[in-house]
Amino acid sequence: MADTPLAGLRIVVTRPQQQAAGLAQRIAELGGIPLSFPLLDIGPAPDQSALHEFVQHAGQYQLLIFISPNAVSYGMAALRDAGVTLGAALNPNLSAGRAEARHVGLQPDLQIATVGQGSARALRSLGVASVLAPRDRFDSEALLALPALQQVSGWRIAILRGDGGRELLGDTLKARGAEVEYVTCYRRSQAALDIEGLHTAKPDAITLTSSEALAHFDAALGERAAELKRLPLFVPHPRIAAAARALGWQQVLPTASGDDGLCAGLVAWAAQLTR
Repeated sequence: MADTPLAGLRIVVTRPQQQAAGLAQRIAELGGIPLSFPLLDIGPAPDQSALHEFVQHAGQYQLLIFISPNAVSYGMAALRDAGVTLGAALNPNLSAGRAEARHVGLQPDLQIATVGQGSARALRSLGVASVLAPRDRFDSEALLALPALQQVSGWRIAILRGDGGRELLGDTLKARGAEVEYVTCYRRSQAALDIEGLHTAKPDAITLTSSEALAHFDAALGERAAELKRLPLFVPHPRIAAAARALGWQQVLPTASGDDGLCAGLVAWAAQLTR
């Protein structure tokens, strides 16, 4: 049991299909049974004009911020298709978070940043070795607190993200004197949900990583709301936890960020069950 602390427990993974595999694998390695139940679908932005405009003028930016792994996937693909390559940080004189830009025309000290470590790992897998990202808490507030983003007056910054989202990051950087542009790379849409099928699968716990996904899930519960809202709900951010409690979820268990945080929370909860 020490090697499989989640043995036999059925854990719902609600991430979009493209992002669910890593967490599902971790749950399975811990002995749990991952139940895939994506709440949101991810696809290309229907209007590609902002993305096309961005790649055509990529050489004008001092900082690119990728909000999520999906932004990395779609944004980097668009850059690659346009012949723009962001290489590894090869210049030892560059500070952390600066990327050596091999493509002629890019700023020589272009900085690359992300909100979370998942996005940073996605960038590194594509050859961008030096990425500026918070290490303890993964949100806009944590990124904005980093010393490298305190003096950005005169910078041109692109924030690559999905359709919509919080404006705090852009608003704060503008207040610090930067010129900020949002670049819509992909679209989030509400997935069709089989609530009865989920109930029939007899889940023991649910993981949930998005306030938008929470709202869609909660609205779809229907007659099963009372039963499903009694299940432990594991969320990696206080903002999501507060929203879930306000919606009447009875066992909201905040965890640390990322797959590591969610799995640590699941393991600690499972240990209590066996006592």
